Amino acid sequence: MNIVVCVKYVPDATAEQKFEADNTVDRVNVDGLLSELDEYAVEQSLQLKEKTEGAEVTALCIGPEKAADAIRKALQMGADKGVHVSDEAIAGSDAAATSKILAEAVKKIGGVDLVVCGMASTDGGMSVVPAMLAERLGLPQVTFASVIENQGKEFRIRRDGDVATEIIGATAPLVLSVTDQSGEARYPSFKGIMAAKKKPVETWSLADLGVDAGEVGLANAWTAVEQTTARPPRSAGEIVTDEGGSGAAALVDFLAAKKFI
Repeated sequence: MNIVVCVKYVPDATAEQKFEADNTVDRVNVDGLLSELDEYAVEQSLQLKEKTEGAEVTALCIGPEKAADAIRKALQMGADKGVHVSDEAIAGSDAAATSKILAEAVKKIGGVDLVVCGMASTDGGMSVVPAMLAERLGLPQVTFASVIENQGKEFRIRRDGDVATEIIGATAPLVLSVTDQSGEARYPSFKGIMAAKKKPVETWSLADLGVDAGEVGLANAWTAVEQTTARPPRSAGEIVTDEGGSGAAALVDFLAAKKFI
């Protein structure tokens, strides 16, 4: 089974977030890492590999040079090889353009049985790329999986919603996305970290994929951020002094003024 897992390099949520002059997220001068939600996708891909003889996992990532760190993490976890799509024209691409680039990369990899994605990216949270990717590839999609079962190329997933649980089945090739309920991702072992250094990683440009640069990038995005404002510094809290039992009443007044109650 030929498995491609899509991974994304995102800004570290604990780092200071910055924006470029064009109001896009600064992905170069900010510390980044493999998106946590994509770690679940890598884990499920590796579990499928471990129970399928001859299976292979390829980590596919779009992003600047530093995005190779996301691929490296997937390789350390156990993926077999990586593909990094890097091109200056991609900067600012929206979900529609991202899905197009991913689809062309999957086609170039060739012979793919399963494309695995996280449920969303931690820096975007749109949750639409897996569906768009399935549409572009002409494949069935089984998305938001919390439990995955398969017998060969026959897949069944459990999708847990707010009011109901659904069981959905499909036959590979297909696009699969998993939630953070699918199981904790493994940590790279020392052996895995060392082995990752010898695993192949290819770097492709838009030209390598046959994608016109005029179809992607910020100028062709369907949405745009018009303005960004830095978060104001935290102000000192208000101290409520309890004098003769008045503290409770003062606290209630404060909460009411802030419309918390």
